[in-house]
Amino acid sequence: MAAKHTLSEALKTIRKARGLSQEAFSDVSSRTYMSSLERDLKSPTLNKLAELCEVMEVHPLTLLTLAYAGNSTHKGDQLLAQVRRELDAVLKASDEA
Repeated sequence: MAAKHTLSEALKTIRKARGLSQEAFSDVSSRTYMSSLERDLKSPTLNKLAELCEVMEVHPLTLLTLAYAGNSTHKGDQLLAQVRRELDAVLKASDEA
């Protein structure tokens, strides 16, 4: 499943929607690093994504959903339903193991 929106675009979209400058992330990263992420020159670790999402006050799944669904609410709903089904199946299988 390919991302409709790249992670870099999703990050920039949420940052701007929250009214944050790249400098607003100075407690968790440099402006240069943020710029590199938004230009898709670097890929953040999961821990770094969590830190960035804390600054933006969104759950990391919100960022990933935007990256995969783009600006389509319908595709976002479908994606979240798929995640729910897969999560339920994994948890059920782990309970049975």
